[in-house]
Amino acid sequence: MSHYEQRLQQDLDNIQRRVGALARDAEQAVANSLQAVKTGSRKLAYRTILEDGKINRAHTELNKACFRFIAVHLPSAGPLRLVESVVRTSIQLERLGDYAVTISREAIQMSKPPKELLVRQLELISRDVLLMLDQSISAFSESNEEKARTTMNMASSIEPRMDVVYSDLIDVGDSARVRDSLSMFVIFNMVKRVSDQAKNICEEALFAISGEYKQAARHKILFVDEEGSRLAPMAVAIARKLFPDSADYLYTGRQARPLDSATVSFMQRHGYELESTEPVEFDPSPEGVGEYFVVVSLDSAVASYFPTLPFHTSALEWDVEPDMSGIADISDDSFLEELYRGIVANVSDLVEMMTGKGAV
Repeated sequence: MSHYEQRLQQDLDNIQRRVGALARDAEQAVANSLQAVKTGSRKLAYRTILEDGKINRAHTELNKACFRFIAVHLPSAGPLRLVESVVRTSIQLERLGDYAVTISREAIQMSKPPKELLVRQLELISRDVLLMLDQSISAFSESNEEKARTTMNMASSIEPRMDVVYSDLIDVGDSARVRDSLSMFVIFNMVKRVSDQAKNICEEALFAISGEYKQAARHKILFVDEEGSRLAPMAVAIARKLFPDSADYLYTGRQARPLDSATVSFMQRHGYELESTEPVEFDPSPEGVGEYFVVVSLDSAVASYFPTLPFHTSALEWDVEPDMSGIADISDDSFLEELYRGIVANVSDLVEMMTGKGAV
């Protein structure tokens, strides 16, 4: 190994030691803040807040070391990818410190430690989130691709459990408990963000190891109408053809009637095979709709179909029915053409809003 290669490796090792130390401090801060919530320890909460300065300084020094490394060595692909991912991971670790501060400040504001049920929920969820964080840090430090992928998969189990917690937090009594419940809402939200950052760290590990870029989120969109025979299947067919790679599109109807024959024929003339769209079972429960990022009602209020939406699901209501004046019936081609154009415009607006111009 040449002198230059030795120096480059020494500087890389120094950067990796720094990011490891920052990760340990950030992980400990999150653990301490959660312990302060569970025990009601204001002393631990204040200490966690004040120790965030150490995390911020370490983040700044690590970034300086990374930029110096690039300036001195002008590194090639492998080392450059590693340093790039360290810079982004450093930001994520610094945010973990911020989350710990927020959790600690909310713990201080609470009139008493949370109820036993919430403590138990917090323990169960935070245990898994802290495990996920610890494994993500190990995957990054060890350049362990398998561990990174396995840890990323853990994130999918966190969000549904958070929805249960948010429902429990709605059941509050006197004003003091309302304030405490709001604090717990913020705390659980910070725990969810810790999970998100752990997943991001795994993605940075994969980038450093193989150059694999983070994949854009692919969300599920559910279209719903009363009969499930015309509006919702049209929306799905249009979305799948115009924007096949931007999201997953599904539909349901409360009555789940067969596809309208006139609509099937009309859509065929426009190049759509409506028969290829299959409805999903109508399930009005929060659990049933919880897997969807957006729910779109095409004929009435979303609340008439789904009285309670999970915290992370957004709802839209589209008025796509054309004016019937001068139109004989809803099977008339002029009516269907107006309906088609309205749905195309709304689908295009939604997908471009979610993914940007040029969505496919």
